[in-house]
Amino acid sequence: MLLLLIKRLFGKPGSGGNARNGAQEPPETVVARIRAGDDALRESFIADYRPYIAKAASRFCKRYIDPSRDDEYSIALAAFNEAIDGYDDNAGKSFLGFADTVIRRRLIDYVRKEQRHARSLPMSAFEGEQSGESPVNAAETAGAMDAYVAERLSESRRLEIEALAERLERCGISFTDLADRSPRHADSRAMLLGISAELASRPELMAVMERHGRLPIKELMEYCQVSRKTLERNRKYIMATALILSGDFPLLQSYLQPAVQEAAASREVGS
Repeated sequence: MLLLLIKRLFGKPGSGGNARNGAQEPPETVVARIRAGDDALRESFIADYRPYIAKAASRFCKRYIDPSRDDEYSIALAAFNEAIDGYDDNAGKSFLGFADTVIRRRLIDYVRKEQRHARSLPMSAFEGEQSGESPVNAAETAGAMDAYVAERLSESRRLEIEALAERLERCGISFTDLADRSPRHADSRAMLLGISAELASRPELMAVMERHGRLPIKELMEYCQVSRKTLERNRKYIMATALILSGDFPLLQSYLQPAVQEAAASREVGS
């Protein structure tokens, strides 16, 4: 499942993009001032970070993005502005890291929309000759769009896994640990994911877990009615999946959500 995907996709984490170095204040401080009502500062802040925004869009698209003509840049620019309004400095993540996640999400939405649009066009839109050019084959066009979407999603998954690896490392967990400790049976996974979802839904417990690198066993025993032995034996799996469920990992979360929803439904039936 998810761990097999991680094992297949994860490589040595890269160094990532570099933020602008000329700012006199940390981005988090500037964002706090903007959200306090300094609209003029918002415009200059976004203007200062236009190179960063263009780089983030280019990194996602794996090609140069021209700010003057490419739609992807406009989408990334709007996403950066959205990130200013949505940033939570208590979440333990840098503003630029959060902004990069929002940009990636909006570009994923754009790519998926373009894919649906390409598939909804009539065959006549791909046939015939225009200005002496050869006819465009609809199947080839759709196939190229599929390949583009798959490549972008694969790159986005890789970036999410790198970000997850950093948070796991702070808790003393490696992907090798997870591969060794992944529950084998579906019912065990469902139970543990239910515990992870409960943990992820409680920011105060997540903060304690990430600050001290340990599972809040006493609290989870009370909230989930589960034994200490079960929690201790599956500590790393619960911590890792809770980090995914509570973090900015939309693609990784999509692999867990069906099982989480199934676990929730089972609890409702049993209650």
